[in-house]
Amino acid sequence: MRPLLLLFIVMPILEMWVLISVGGWIGALPTIALVLLTAMIGLALLRRQGISTVMRAQQKMQAGEMPAREMAEGIFLAVGGALLLTPGFITDAVGFACLIPGVRQLIIGKLLGHIVVVRGTGYSAGPYHRPDQGPSNQGHSQHGHSPDVIEGDYEREDKNKPGKGG
Repeated sequence: MRPLLLLFIVMPILEMWVLISVGGWIGALPTIALVLLTAMIGLALLRRQGISTVMRAQQKMQAGEMPAREMAEGIFLAVGGALLLTPGFITDAVGFACLIPGVRQLIIGKLLGHIVVVRGTGYSAGPYHRPDQGPSNQGHSQHGHSPDVIEGDYEREDKNKPGKGG
């Protein structure tokens, strides 16, 4: 509930306060021009970064890899673009942070490190401690795995295999 309160009530009030303050310092028309300028610069950045991200995702998919980082970057680009189109200087600052490659990749790297950790044969939503690597067996099921681990097998199908019709 608190993040939504912050997002929908506090942020617009802060944005109005900053816009009024900047308008008092430089005037109403220059403030409006600055808001429009940041939107145009943001759209140009969004277009350039979006094309680059889509091309990297296509290369990874053609190589048979999952473009997880590129998908996360696409989400950041969409959020950044929406924030830059929203009038205000605070949203512009966050939007530019989403569009600047170094900042975006730093944030995504930290987030991806916390979201999915791949260990052994399963996926874990957090730190995974194998039962054979320590005296503690807390939090493990009767099969010796963390309750957060989903076990599974996979098989890669080769398109050029005889008998596959290709």
